Amino acid sequence: MMTDATADRYEQIEGLADEIFKRMRDETHNLGFGASELILKSPAEAFYRLERDPADGGYSLVGDWLDGKGMKQGSLMFHADGSFFVEQDIVKPHPVKKRWFVEAVNAWGRDADIRAEARLLPMPE
Repeated sequence: MMTDATADRYEQIEGLADEIFKRMRDETHNLGFGASELILKSPAEAFYRLERDPADGGYSLVGDWLDGKGMKQGSLMFHADGSFFVEQDIVKPHPVKKRWFVEAVNAWGRDADIRAEARLLPMPE
């Protein structure tokens, strides 16, 4: 359950979080994953809290995606200055490039400037 301050902060970034989610989903589709093969968790499914940023003293909204057993599957961080970093675990073989493994998909930026990319690793021999 979110505190009132956390809920207020989430409401401020909700539209941006939804756009980030779309960009991350587009990135996974561009890799070749079908809509039913890989379902990313939405920002609304994360558990949020406020954390004080030691660099500037402002508060960052931090969220974690958890699986059914409470294991972390990704995180979202929205800083007071408008910058953000979001990462969600994929942990699947690349759907097209058989020698690659998709570890996660990341998004970062500031305000409406959203950049996203998948993190790939070579398959173990």
